[in-house]
Amino acid sequence: MDPLLVITNAAAGTADQETLDRGLAILREHGSVEVAATGTLGELDSVLHRAGSRTIVVAGGDGSLHAVVAALHRRHDLDRTTLGLLPLGTGNDLARCLGIPLDIEEAALAVATGEPTRIDLVVDELGGVVVNSVHVGAGAEASRQATGWKHRLGSIGVGGLNLGKLGYPIGALKTAIRPPTLRLRVELDGEVVNDLDQPVLMVAVGNGTSVGGGALLTPEADVDDGRVDVMIARAAGALQRVGYAARLARGTHPDHADVTYLRAKQVSVSGEEFWCSADGEIDGPERHRTWHVEPAAYTVLLPA
Repeated sequence: MDPLLVITNAAAGTADQETLDRGLAILREHGSVEVAATGTLGELDSVLHRAGSRTIVVAGGDGSLHAVVAALHRRHDLDRTTLGLLPLGTGNDLARCLGIPLDIEEAALAVATGEPTRIDLVVDELGGVVVNSVHVGAGAEASRQATGWKHRLGSIGVGGLNLGKLGYPIGALKTAIRPPTLRLRVELDGEVVNDLDQPVLMVAVGNGTSVGGGALLTPEADVDDGRVDVMIARAAGALQRVGYAARLARGTHPDHADVTYLRAKQVSVSGEEFWCSADGEIDGPERHRTWHVEPAAYTVLLPA
């Protein structure tokens, strides 16, 4: 196994550290491991600057992987870096999509013995990256609500359960009570598929399949097909929204008349002010944003 640099969150709690220690023990059975805790973008850049040719292992969830991939992308180092993932986040949706075990010891073994695999990256016109999913509308509002609840509950543990994991369900419930609707133009590869006269509940652009710890928002997405899956939900009435939520929970929403489900290499969204949730990171408000796929942009160690 090549030497590893494991990047952790300096703010991680005791329970996460105990879990990580079990994974590190597996990795150290296979080779050299250095651990670096980072809490700011400056600290992350400093650690990456001295990474050399080592494999970088991210100990965290989609947000942690997003931060490392974004930093490597800014440094123009992403293409020549191999990444591993030890899923310690509250959702771990990209890990689920990639088939990386959520058990820390099994995930560590996958890093130690895994196959280097090229996967796609989604990039916006400002250079921001998306590793798993970006969405606007109700989904982004749920993420905005969830962020506050994750921070409030993240320091509370009951046994092995971190209550921060309840943040997204709480955010989703609060948003379901008063969901936003937006007038947006959505263009896929230059073709308008939704115009301003059709209010939308949400627009999702998925490189991976799920968000919020397993909700299959774009269930047919494939991280190495050179395209993103785009889901546009137009459920405007109260009963329609209830039906949409029920179908979303089952992953059957793409087949309903209120939903448009397509694939594209480039997606543009414009119109009323909207917020974006990219891998759980909230950005906005915006009036226009475009994302495109960079095929096979980086390498991840996946279970053989």
